[in-house]
Amino acid sequence: MSRQISIAVIDYGMGNLHSVAKALEHADSRAEVKVTADKQVIASADRVLLPGVGAMRDCMGEMRRLDLVDTIKQAAASKPFLGICIGMQALMTHSEENGGVDCLNIIPGNVERFANDLSDPTASGDEHLKIPHMGWNQVHQQIKHPLWQNIPQNQRFYFVHSYFVVPQSPDPVAGSTVYGHPLCVALAADNIFATQFHPEKSADAGLQLFHNFINWDGSYDSSSCS
Repeated sequence: MSRQISIAVIDYGMGNLHSVAKALEHADSRAEVKVTADKQVIASADRVLLPGVGAMRDCMGEMRRLDLVDTIKQAAASKPFLGICIGMQALMTHSEENGGVDCLNIIPGNVERFANDLSDPTASGDEHLKIPHMGWNQVHQQIKHPLWQNIPQNQRFYFVHSYFVVPQSPDPVAGSTVYGHPLCVALAADNIFATQFHPEKSADAGLQLFHNFINWDGSYDSSSCS
């Protein structure tokens, strides 16, 4: 029998952790998922997932209140690590949300809000786009990465967000989409992968990404591209 792989889903009170945990378990029978804020459990897990929905000030505030910041940074530096939605945004240096919030500064860059007058450049008229960006959108894989394995190019994933990440360098951009303008929706840096979209809400493609994460050893060749 193959070895179980322990996955700590960090519980800092933000997001539908039950649906993430169930999707991970459904994606691979070897997944042993623990939804936890216990620092020792997070430190000992084989994989770590940082989820999240809501406002950045609340998210960072809860991470600090629970004394999880250093634990998250250590996990992101040492083992396969996946950030989802605001869990991706929290990896950046600073967010415009709530008048400005300092984030974890694991990947240099900022989090910016969509403009209120965002329009569809492909439309024949002046069609304004709704904020938040909500629903299914294509994701273009910018690099070859183990987490994209068996996921077709330009696959559709499910989004709910009003803010987006702007990395300081283009190097970590692993996936992009277009909503009014091109934007980064997936990041890859060493043993870290992060998505703006929600794999747990993205049907078979999301389950495949979770399966890939469970089976990923944290390595990837940053010199290769798709």
